[in-house]
Amino acid sequence: MSEQSGLRERYAAHPSPWPKVFLAIGVVIFAGLLVWLGWVIWLKVNPAVTSNLVTWKVVDEHSVTAKVSVQLDSGAKNPTCLLRATAEDHTTVGEKSFVPHDGNNEVAIRTERTATSVESIGCTAHNQNDAR
Repeated sequence: MSEQSGLRERYAAHPSPWPKVFLAIGVVIFAGLLVWLGWVIWLKVNPAVTSNLVTWKVVDEHSVTAKVSVQLDSGAKNPTCLLRATAEDHTTVGEKSFVPHDGNNEVAIRTERTATSVESIGCTAHNQNDAR
């Protein structure tokens, strides 16, 4: 053995395992974040309940009716929908929260005074915070 290789073996630094450990930890964290992001996107794209306001009609000074089309997934738990009636000056004159069934829902809303429009705030279900 030459003197040069003997010195290299005796005094050379051994490779550190830490870069590989940090890389492995980073890969695991990155994979976990990707799985979480995919799950969140899946929940946003496939809500348990969605709704559309089909039509509404002023019945008299203190009531309006609305027809809301609701699509419920088979696994939708505790769905609720909210409708809001507003007057000409854009103040809220009535609200109605109801438990929908799949399909068209006829809803009567009691108002404080004559309503000039009805707005569907949307529907939510268990673990669905965004009204749709």
